[in-house]
Amino acid sequence: MTVETIPLDQYIETFSTAIELSSVALGARVVDVSDEFFAEAHHLLLVEPPPSLKGQFGPKGALYSGWETRRHNPTHDWCIIKLGTTGSVFGFDVDTTHFNGNEAPEVSVQALYSDDSIPPTEPDARWAEILPKVSLGPNSRHLFKIPATEGVNYVKLNMYPDGGIARFRVYGLVAPVLPELDAEFDLAHVFSGGRVVVTSDQHFGVGSNLILPGRGKDMGDGWETKRSRQPGHKDWAIIKLGAAGLLSQIEIDTAHFKGNFPESCEVHAARSDGLIPQDIPEGEWTPVLPRTKLGPHRQHFFQLENTAAPFTHVRVTIYPDGGIKRVRVTGRRVVAGEPSAAAAAPATASADAPASAESAARPPSGVPAPAARGPAIPALPLTPEAFAPFGQVVQAYADAHAVPAPRHTRVTPANQGTAAKFHKLAPLAASYPPGAGATAGLSVYRCSPIGARPRGEWAVRLLERHPCTNQAFVPMGGRGAGEEGSGALEDPGRAYLVVVAQNGEDDRPDLRTMRAFVASAGQGIVYNTGIWHHPMAVLDKTMDFTCVETQIGNGDKLDCEVVELDGTSGYYTVKLPDF
Repeated sequence: MTVETIPLDQYIETFSTAIELSSVALGARVVDVSDEFFAEAHHLLLVEPPPSLKGQFGPKGALYSGWETRRHNPTHDWCIIKLGTTGSVFGFDVDTTHFNGNEAPEVSVQALYSDDSIPPTEPDARWAEILPKVSLGPNSRHLFKIPATEGVNYVKLNMYPDGGIARFRVYGLVAPVLPELDAEFDLAHVFSGGRVVVTSDQHFGVGSNLILPGRGKDMGDGWETKRSRQPGHKDWAIIKLGAAGLLSQIEIDTAHFKGNFPESCEVHAARSDGLIPQDIPEGEWTPVLPRTKLGPHRQHFFQLENTAAPFTHVRVTIYPDGGIKRVRVTGRRVVAGEPSAAAAAPATASADAPASAESAARPPSGVPAPAARGPAIPALPLTPEAFAPFGQVVQAYADAHAVPAPRHTRVTPANQGTAAKFHKLAPLAASYPPGAGATAGLSVYRCSPIGARPRGEWAVRLLERHPCTNQAFVPMGGRGAGEEGSGALEDPGRAYLVVVAQNGEDDRPDLRTMRAFVASAGQGIVYNTGIWHHPMAVLDKTMDFTCVETQIGNGDKLDCEVVELDGTSGYYTVKLPDF
């Protein structure tokens, strides 16, 4: 077997686009070990570099972040590791940092594939050597490249005869298991075969963390760039999707990034046959998410635009710098030769969708029955940043550092320390002409469910707007035991649908801008003045809402304007999640 020893300064060009199959972040774990007297073998799989514990001692001796066995082994020590997922292996990083005089002199690696019904043991006859015995030195990283193996999910690290190793990283490519062609899934996920292939900077956290499972444990397992000092600076990461796909939505997660999240981000997509899309001119990257503000320490969900054609790569650009924990790109994969979404049922409403008279909003007279299914848009969890073009989200936050625009949102203690006050999350606005007789007040809406099914689709048949006022809806809770005469609901609903659209050039709803959100009972919404929206649409059980608005109250068109949508080309439909 040919083994290449890779100089440390060639690490990036050799392994930067590989997947660390042995990382605990992927779910890798130690399943058996010959000995771990001084230091436990699970340290081998940790994400962070080994820290120095010099001068620290435990009951068995000096402490190390690594795997260290006792002395005088007459044969060799070994450690069996189940990889985070099945994959093809082509390299290793055997790191003896801080082990000096007690490092392992030599190692070899064996591998196999086994299903869970037959877990491997140390003498298992199925082990095949993939890295022959190689020499190590003290306090240093050792990089080795081998010919790519077939798919394996277990490796055995052999240490001759004994000693210590700080970290053991197994590099390769994931063997993805992909769903049916019509199923939507995260095309960027590492288990789907996604790979981060280019980053502009990864000073504090590496780009490959963006596609890991879960939401991580701290800022150390996200992507974070250094602070920029130049006006107009931006950073970016390019992700190669596990398969070419028709995209519908993206999640940008800033978990744990509270004072160092990006101010905003934008997303482009492209199609390329290369691992790194160097053949694509800048002008040929398709914008799928315009520059949008981000918030601290939360998941952001955005519907994507211009998604009629399949893409293989996405580029996430952050302004001016900062940290992101995860990126999830939802879509459905396509097979070679599938030209676009036009040949299939529409998956999303894109900015390039037709805006003809037949598909625009019309007055309520003579609405024909729909002749076809219109574009479908996803109902995404309601977040302040995604809803910002249409209004504000009113809610409390468990962490005061997670409020939208934290530099401009005051959070103060209140009620003698028994409460936290989130100041002025939304304004009250009215622009009625003088003498109109409009007054502000509170109303209550008791809203029954709309009859939609979980994971079903629901057609949007009408929209309304309030030309002279914004309008707030705040869910009200139910009654408790002994409150039967209160009038409050005994078992209120927990989720409602919010459908909004911008005004078009013809002073009608611009259906290309239609977005749908699922709000919880802990979230209120404020529609900006003039924003088209569907009337309150409760999903599960009856809910009460307090409505804050200014109105004349006599049915005047200045209070509310309603349009029924033309369904001759099919109504826009909302794809609902579980609720």
